[in-house]
Amino acid sequence: MSNLVLEDILRRLRETQREFDRERDRMLEEGRDRFRYELRRGKVVFERNVRRLHRQRRIGLWRYIRDAPIAFILTAPVIYGMILPFAILDLSITLYQNVCFRVYGIPLVRRSDYLIIDRHRLPYLNLIEKLNCVYCGYGNQVLEYAREVSARTEQFWCPIKHARRTMDPHPRTPHFVDYGDADGYREALPSLRKQWQEEPVLQS
Repeated sequence: MSNLVLEDILRRLRETQREFDRERDRMLEEGRDRFRYELRRGKVVFERNVRRLHRQRRIGLWRYIRDAPIAFILTAPVIYGMILPFAILDLSITLYQNVCFRVYGIPLVRRSDYLIIDRHRLPYLNLIEKLNCVYCGYGNQVLEYAREVSARTEQFWCPIKHARRTMDPHPRTPHFVDYGDADGYREALPSLRKQWQEEPVLQS
């Protein structure tokens, strides 16, 4: 009975995910209309008068640095020092999946689906703010990309739920076998190693 209840919940979550995606797309469209920009070949293009207004809202570089709290300036090397681990993770994950996923028969995760770098094109940001946006976007999206590669690896090698609830399980986890179900694990493993087209469970 519990499995039937879980499947029903997952079905409703998938429906909610579709509804969520539709609403998010609608909000993006409203944002494009409201702030008067469009996408041309994947690039954001604002109307000319909007670009002029944005440039007027930009804080000059010297003023931005002058008004920044000293603590922000002193911690900048620590923040930007993380670029090396992020870049190593990005390269490592890409190399790993291109070698191992081909051997295991796991579909490759498209890196371009996760790394969307576009906020630096906003005219109201100064050079430092643009750099910050590129850096933050890259760091967070590398982690999203790595999470999906790791999730597919887990689904292939160890699709077993944990005994305790984890804080933020990846969307593939609900399809895994219950902790302690030895027979279920042996029976489900071959099919779980082939189920890559399933819709993900709700995620923001």
